Amino acid sequence: MPYSTRFRTTGSAFSSGLTPAVKWLLLTNVGIFVLYYFATLTGWGSLFHPLGLVPADVLGRLALWQLVTYMFVHDPYGFWHILFNMLTLWMFGVTLERTWGTRRFLKYYFLCGTGAGVCVVLANLLFGSLYVRTIGASGAIYGLLLAFGLLFPEVEILFAFLFPIKAKYFVLILGGIAFMSTFQPEAGGVSHVAHLGGMLFGLLYLKRGLPSGVSLSSRLERWYKDWKLQRAKRKFQVYLKKQEKDSDRWVR
Repeated sequence: MPYSTRFRTTGSAFSSGLTPAVKWLLLTNVGIFVLYYFATLTGWGSLFHPLGLVPADVLGRLALWQLVTYMFVHDPYGFWHILFNMLTLWMFGVTLERTWGTRRFLKYYFLCGTGAGVCVVLANLLFGSLYVRTIGASGAIYGLLLAFGLLFPEVEILFAFLFPIKAKYFVLILGGIAFMSTFQPEAGGVSHVAHLGGMLFGLLYLKRGLPSGVSLSSRLERWYKDWKLQRAKRKFQVYLKKQEKDSDRWVR
């Protein structure tokens, strides 16, 4: 996937370090990628094939686990694919997990990923081949991109590491590309249906449970303001503790 992203360090929603769920997802994806790579070199790569998403298996053999396991398997020779997915998971996922909490973050991540898998199965059932194998965490990753664009629309991202663009416009561009690409043959093993499906299920989740008369943008704006308030409180508490330590030092 050729879309490189990076936060400007001045972005108010940027979070450094790793959160528990993001760390676990990174280690699991990279670990399976390394194992798959060496298994392929030694002729044992076929052991990982049942983990990929094959519509014929899901519909014919009820291999429903593939709707989850395919997210953790990446092409052993597709280094740029897993690199993009893991960088995006780190850069956007950490902020989302700190905003929502680990449980809700994981729920959203797997909802987008499995939802994307369902879209792939249905699309291949109606228009494609039931024996096409799909792998990768892109559906879940695109869901994260959508959530970040809605929660932090004004944060600037460096598109292709060069051009500053607000998160809300970046998400619109990616969504438009994914939508237009679904009308073209899949190239290089990239499932644009999965990208679009992950964003679609993410949007449905974020809109779920809104009271009548309250718009999605209003709810997201409130979440963002609450997050900024909590962040300011933590900083103030750290400042007070530092002042107390300094005053104790002078008293002694």
